[in-house]
Amino acid sequence: MAKSGAKGDTKNNAHVSAAGMKNFEERLERLEELGETIRKSGIPLDDALKAFEEGVRLAKNLEKDLERIENRIEILLNEGDAKPSDEAPELGLFDSEE
Repeated sequence: MAKSGAKGDTKNNAHVSAAGMKNFEERLERLEELGETIRKSGIPLDDALKAFEEGVRLAKNLEKDLERIENRIEILLNEGDAKPSDEAPELGLFDSEE
């Protein structure tokens, strides 16, 4: 479902963050598919191992992406707190003209 039009979808190319999120969601969906595949009874061991290996790689990459997203959110949230405290010393320095 999510695989169709992933490479040819030009409307998401204009917004890098939207494309990145779609890519993240597609990879998460793939990870879920791999989990379902591994849980099936009767799957050959070799196929289960390949699916598991792909799943581990995807999970590690998704975890890295989540860490980057969390860091970005933390920076954005702290920007609002940092501005008033950063501006106060600057105002104090500019007010005392000698």
